[in-house]
Amino acid sequence: MSPESTRPESSPPQRCVINSAAYHNGVRVADVPIPDLGDAWTHSNRFIWVGLYEPNEQVLSHIQKAFGLHDLAIEDAHAAHQRPKLEVYDDSMFVVMRTARLCERGDHRIEFGETHVFLGPRYIITVRHGSLTSHVGLRARCESTPNLLAKGEGFVLHALMDFIVDQYFPVVDALEAELEELEDHIFSGQFVRSVTSRIYHLRRDLLALKQAVTPLSDVSAHLTRMESDLIPADTRPYFQDVHDHVSRIAELIDNLQQLSHTALESNLALISVAQNDDMKRLAGWAAILAVPTMIAGLYGMNFKHMPETEWTWGYPFILSLMILSCVLLYRWFRRLGWF
Repeated sequence: MSPESTRPESSPPQRCVINSAAYHNGVRVADVPIPDLGDAWTHSNRFIWVGLYEPNEQVLSHIQKAFGLHDLAIEDAHAAHQRPKLEVYDDSMFVVMRTARLCERGDHRIEFGETHVFLGPRYIITVRHGSLTSHVGLRARCESTPNLLAKGEGFVLHALMDFIVDQYFPVVDALEAELEELEDHIFSGQFVRSVTSRIYHLRRDLLALKQAVTPLSDVSAHLTRMESDLIPADTRPYFQDVHDHVSRIAELIDNLQQLSHTALESNLALISVAQNDDMKRLAGWAAILAVPTMIAGLYGMNFKHMPETEWTWGYPFILSLMILSCVLLYRWFRRLGWF
């Protein structure tokens, strides 16, 4: 069974438990059932790493009693729908992050989720909401580097944040590729109504992604400067790397928002220009047709004294005048660029 595989749903307390294990010197030494977490935590040379997915109140109650977690943090972890943030309590901290992954199917292109983290002396508890697969491979990656995992729960928090932030890059790349495709459509000269709709949905996705990334910049910056035993001094530089990645992603999102706004305005402007060109063509043809209509209407009034009607060349002359007038008007409008 892989480190991040889901356990069988044998009992309500274990239904939402992804993994629960104790580590010593960076090596996994035991799997710890939720009811035994309190006893396992008493080993001073180990730290506990628990992974949960949308836990019920019973599981959270076990967790709270085992580690003495704050009521407000437990309430937030159960309710979800939290903004990315960092809250520090007496001897623990509570971190909220938003995950984002590309959807392989479904109506939404981006699958958002939440990760709540309880961090304290010799324990770290992660609670996922929304996306079950948002942490797949994380534990295996950490266990493959026991020298770093030996740094304890602080390193696990960094690894988790780095893992989540790295998942933002493919999302940003996909949105950037879509924007480039839309720009090609916009300036191709073929105006499709769906392009405007696609730009709107792209801007919505960028806004949702920005709401997930921007607060995380403050969280990572705080962890970099934090003077606490929960984040050892030799672990803080790792959070600086996370902060740099978050800042880079936030900058990319801002650039894409500006470009998408420009693309939307350009699309609307080009559509307006195309409509004006169509109106010019219609007006030009209306003017051309108005000349023979006026001449035909004049000679269709059936007056008795109209010398031209009795002239032998009257009909060919009037017909030639109509054709010549239309040709001259057509050449004039064409020179003006209306046709």
